[in-house]
Order: sequence, then C-alpha cells, then structure tokens
Amino acid sequence: MRYLQLRENLKNFTLFTLNDIKKIDPDFGRSRLNEWQEKGYIKKIIKNHYIFSDLEINDVVLFEIANRIYAPSYVSLEMALSYYNLIPESVYIVTSVSTRRTYSFSTDIGTFSYRNIRANAFFGYNIIKNKDKYYKIACPEKAVLDFLYYRSDFDNDIDIESIRINAEEFKEVINKKKFEEYLKIINNRGLSKRSKILWEHVNNA
Repeated sequence: MRYLQLRENLKNFTLFTLNDIKKIDPDFGRSRLNEWQEKGYIKKIIKNHYIFSDLEINDVVLFEIANRIYAPSYVSLEMALSYYNLIPESVYIVTSVSTRRTYSFSTDIGTFSYRNIRANAFFGYNIIKNKDKYYKIACPEKAVLDFLYYRSDFDNDIDIESIRINAEEFKEVINKKKFEEYLKIINNRGLSKRSKILWEHVNNA
C-alpha cells in the first residue's frame, strides 16, 4: 500500500493503529510505518497508535486521543476544571481518570496523565460530539468530585482557597442536587468532608 492510499482510506481517523491498516490491507508490514515516520508522514503517539503529521491539534483531538490510548477513561481533574472555567489557570497536561492503574504518556503532542479510580466511582461523564468526533469528559459536578477525591491533603479553607475556584462560575454551572447525589454514590467520608469545606468556601466568596 502506498502512503497516499492509506491517507485516503483513513482520512476521517484522528488516531489509527496497525490493526486499522490491516483491515484495508491484510498483508501490510510494520516496516512501512517506520519508513513513513522517518519521512515525517506520520507520528507515533504510543505503541501501535499513530496520527498523520498534518493533523491539526486542538482540545477535541487531544481529548479523543486521551480516551482511546488508555481505555476505559474520561477526561477530568484539572483539565476538566479548566474546560468549564472553574479554575483560572491554563492546563497543559490532559488529565483523566480510569479504572486501570495510574499511568502517564509523554508524547510529541502532549502529556496524557491518568489516575486510577474505583469502579463504583467511574461515572458522571458526558459523551460530547464535535462534528464527526466524540470524546468523554466529566460533567462539571464529577470533575470537582474527582479532583477532591485525590486531594486528601485538603482539610481546611486555606487549602481549598489554593485551588482558586471561580466561585461565580461554580455557582452558575454546578448543580448541587446532582453533586450531592454523586457524592452519596461514591460514599467516601474524606471526600464528603472536603466537599463541605468547598461549598462553604464558595458560598462565602
């Protein structure tokens, strides 16, 4: 198979694998992928996962790739908080949660970080469609809870203040009823304590 044939057949793919290519050409050899990497036609993201070098990198692309290279997972934590304008800082690592072990990948297009979460807490995400692309990202309430879930060191208002939560945006986008329903499902005493401190901080802001 020639490169232009591959490009045409996979033109709608954000990320592709050797298996995707073999569905088109069962006799395709991995050596061609090495050749095309050397020529700068494609880039390897992680083992067996590639993108075309001219792919435009934006949040939609990064989120879709994050979901696919380490599944099951959904974008959450600092990246989701930034996505919903709940924190002021720009985030340069695509952070996600997964039922698999904690892991991270440093790639040519960015760093993808994953935190392990219990299976009973793996919920509360939306599947977003953007044109013909899809990605999974925590809803605002779950993004906050996921973040607090790992911050066992946050036990007072000063710690919560250090997050620099946008209180006005928080009040606008966070559904308290949904937040409390999610909190009940997770059923974690420390998380409940940190959540209470956060709500008090926001209400007093």
